[in-house]
Amino acid sequence: MQLDPDGAQPFAGAFDGQAVAALRKCFSGLAESARLAAVPGLAPLLGPADALARGLLGTAARPVRALFFDKNAERNWALGWHQDRTVAVRARREVPGFSAWTVKAGIHHVVPPFEYLERMLLLRVHLDDAGADNAPLLVVPGSHRLGRIAEPDIASVVDRLGTAACLAETGDVWACAAPVLHASERAAAPARRRVLQLSYSADALPGGLEWLGISC
Repeated sequence: MQLDPDGAQPFAGAFDGQAVAALRKCFSGLAESARLAAVPGLAPLLGPADALARGLLGTAARPVRALFFDKNAERNWALGWHQDRTVAVRARREVPGFSAWTVKAGIHHVVPPFEYLERMLLLRVHLDDAGADNAPLLVVPGSHRLGRIAEPDIASVVDRLGTAACLAETGDVWACAAPVLHASERAAAPARRRVLQLSYSADALPGGLEWLGISC
């Protein structure tokens, strides 16, 4: 698959064994999946992801949000088909076009105008293998080109465009267009599957809004 036209593209071995070990150590204190406001020592470890993002989005690209997923035999969850709709910011400010404010894990989230999402990139850094039986990310190729997809229309889009599994080995990175329809099933043969998901943008936000970013 390719980022254009499919909305997802693999980069094999983007993080070497030493870099993966450093990231695993960075997250060793987390008991479960988490929205990350600040993780001491994380930012200096993101060099390979930063370089990928700049190559795909331009030199202004920087990480604006981080999520950590830790799926395993005890936490073998599933997630239905959806588009990512919200962004994380440092503080709430009322700005035209930004709506549906929520607070998740103490972090302010807001639905921005869709064009911000269309220009965002998700990089999924795999800290473990994600084979066919271990709940790889599933995507609908080409769905990122359809704009905001209404909830009642998602099933028909999935049926029409089909799905693809983003298989990965430790150290691989999958780059995804932020609006691509994606999902995750329960693992058939659950093993640990840790993923650091980084959102990148080259845009500045208006009206005094600031991306949450990677602050440590």
